[in-house]
Amino acid sequence: MKILYINALYAPHIAGGAEISLKLIVEGMQARGHEVVVLSLAPEGGLRSEWVDGVKVYRAGLKNGYWPFAKERPGRFRRLLWHVRDRYNTSMRAYVREVLNAEQPAVVSCHNLVGWSISVWDEIHHAGIPIVQVLHDMYLLSPNSTLFKKGRTAAHQDALSRLLRVKHRRASRGLAAVVGISQSVLGRFLQYGYFEQIPHYVVHNARDIPAAHPPRTREEGAPLTVGYIGTLTAVKGVEWLIEQFKASGVEGRLVIAGSGKADDVQHFQQLAGDGGRIVFAGYVDPSDFYANIDLLVVPSLWEEPLGMVAVEGLANNLPVIASNRGGLRETVVDGDNGILCNPDEPDSLGQALIWLWKDVALYNRMARAARPSVGEYLSVERMVNQYENVLSTVTTDHANT
Repeated sequence: MKILYINALYAPHIAGGAEISLKLIVEGMQARGHEVVVLSLAPEGGLRSEWVDGVKVYRAGLKNGYWPFAKERPGRFRRLLWHVRDRYNTSMRAYVREVLNAEQPAVVSCHNLVGWSISVWDEIHHAGIPIVQVLHDMYLLSPNSTLFKKGRTAAHQDALSRLLRVKHRRASRGLAAVVGISQSVLGRFLQYGYFEQIPHYVVHNARDIPAAHPPRTREEGAPLTVGYIGTLTAVKGVEWLIEQFKASGVEGRLVIAGSGKADDVQHFQQLAGDGGRIVFAGYVDPSDFYANIDLLVVPSLWEEPLGMVAVEGLANNLPVIASNRGGLRETVVDGDNGILCNPDEPDSLGQALIWLWKDVALYNRMARAARPSVGEYLSVERMVNQYENVLSTVTTDHANT
């Protein structure tokens, strides 16, 4: 079976968990004897190919107003124009046509289509090839990929999202299958009437995370090192975490790792102040980061499709405090391997920090339960098996029609 994977980015260019998971899937399928090809975006024009760890990867120059993965944030009007074009970017179809003609895949697995737009679906349909869409975020529902607006996740699409996604729901019903990386993200799309009358699947992402150290045992009165790792942006709840850590009075420090838009990072640093209890570590090696904290916090304000960072923390024998939203509820079990907090009740985060600082018996019990609770998510073989089954089913059904 020959498979073309389409995503916004591909290694070594990583914007988030989607790219990490995709590389594992692609290499896993190739290891099983399938032919795999990747089509991704690049800031410069034209189409070129290269080899990345034995995988053929095409890079297509984005035809839109700016490169959306840069650190600087363009002005509001420029962003609006970008999204207007991205609702259906006809100019990106030629790249897809060229790669389809050159590679002749049996099936196309679409992942994050930001920059590509759903115009690629029509080009693939025109070639008579079945499409499996994998849902990593809310891009097909909202131009900001989160449905997050004015400090909270919207219960419904706003007027702009409806306008910029007017064709998407109907077009989604013409695909061969859809895969959600969690029941939460799949359910949100089904709620809006997407992907009706086509096969639905849930395949949780996975990571190969060795047990780097045994569970910690905290002692009474010991300081607590709290960690956050990820994109530094409002939707991830970084401001909420900083404010609650400062107000909690927890003895210890907060280590914030990751990067973001320059103005966001500056805002968070100003909010943290100069007391020394809150450290901005920038980019760090995740294994080193987890080895040097006692507790991971995932304070996302939006409906995280899965929240793989929580899995990484749990796999490293760390209790996790997480938002009671989205796919985080599928990995963090309140009172078992961590504590779920409600962003609508801001003090719930500070209270959770205090509990795990003061109640060492609670902390130690959660630390012991952490890694065993995410065994499913530590099997890359399981993830690849499930995707292989989905793609094999789709190609067989297509051949029989």
